[in-house]
Amino acid sequence: MGGAVGAAGGVSGAGVRVVIAEDSVLLREGLTRLLTDLGHEVVAGVGDGEALVKTVHDLAAEGALPDVVVADVRMPPTHTDEGVRAAVRLRKEHPGLGVLVLSQYVEERYATELLAGSSTGVGYLLKDRVAEVREFVDAVARVAKGGTALDPEVVAQLLGRSRKQDVLAALTPREREVLGLMAEGRTNSAIAKQLVVSDGAVEKHISNIFLKLGLSPSDGDHRRVLAVLTYLNS
Repeated sequence: MGGAVGAAGGVSGAGVRVVIAEDSVLLREGLTRLLTDLGHEVVAGVGDGEALVKTVHDLAAEGALPDVVVADVRMPPTHTDEGVRAAVRLRKEHPGLGVLVLSQYVEERYATELLAGSSTGVGYLLKDRVAEVREFVDAVARVAKGGTALDPEVVAQLLGRSRKQDVLAALTPREREVLGLMAEGRTNSAIAKQLVVSDGAVEKHISNIFLKLGLSPSDGDHRRVLAVLTYLNS
C-alpha cells in the first residue's frame, strides 16, 4: 500500500496535542504509545462518539482545545457511523481542530461527508496504515497543523466513480497522469523524475490542472488538496 496523500506543507518536529477516540482499549493504548514515543501528547482517550464530543467541548471550554482528534469511523453503541458523525460535528463546531478518521475499509459515504467541508486539517486513513508507524504519526502531525492525509486507496476508490469522468475529461492524458501522481503525495520534482520531464513541464501541467478545475492562485498552498477534493465533492 502506497504512502498517504499529504499536502499543505511539511510537518515540524514540535509535538501536537491529540485526543484519541477508539473503542478497542488495546488499539487506543497502542496509538497512545506510538504518539507519545515520538514526542506528541495524548491529552485524552475515549471509547465512543458522545464521549469524544464531550471531551473536546470540555477541553475547549478550558481554553485547551487539542490540535487533532484521531477517531475510528465505527464506535459504540451501534458500531456504524458514530465516530465519523462526531468528527463531522466537531469540524463544524471547532474549525481549527484537525480531524483524522481511521476505517477498516474504504467507506465512500463517510469519506465524502468528512471531506465535504474545509480542505484543511482533515485525514482519512485505513487502519492498516497504523502499522506503518512513522507514516501514521506523520499524518497525525500533518493534519494537526492544517494539512491533509488521505489514504491512496480512499482517493483511488472515490476518484474511480463514473460520475467523475466528466470532470476528468477536461484534462489531457498527461494532466491526468500528473494529477494521479499528485494524489500519491509526490512533489513536483518527484513527478518530474517519474515522468522523465523537467520541473518546469510539471509546473505547467499542474497550472493547467488548477485552471481547468477552477482553482485560483488565491487558494494558495491548498490547491493541491483542492485538486483532489474538487472530484470528491462534485
